[in-house]
Amino acid sequence: MGVISNIVGYFALLLNLYSMAAKGEWRLRVISIIANCIYIVYGILIQAKPIIIGCTVAVVLHGYRLYQLKIKTYGTDTIG
Repeated sequence: MGVISNIVGYFALLLNLYSMAAKGEWRLRVISIIANCIYIVYGILIQAKPIIIGCTVAVVLHGYRLYQLKIKTYGTDTIG
C-alpha cells in the first residue's frame, strides 16, 4: 500500500502546485478543490487525521469562495 499512497500523495502535490500557477481565481480554486480531495484520499490511505481534516476545511473554503465568485460574477445565487 505504500507505493500507491505515495503516488496518490505526489499526484495531489503536483495538482496543488499546478493550481498555484493557474491564471484566474476560478481555475485556481477548482484545481485546488480537486487536489485537496485527492489529499483527503491520501490522508485516508496513510491514516493521517490532520491531513484529512485540513484538506476537508480547504475544500469547504474553496467551495465557499467559488460560490461568492459566482454571485459576484452573475449577480445571483441560483444554480443554472
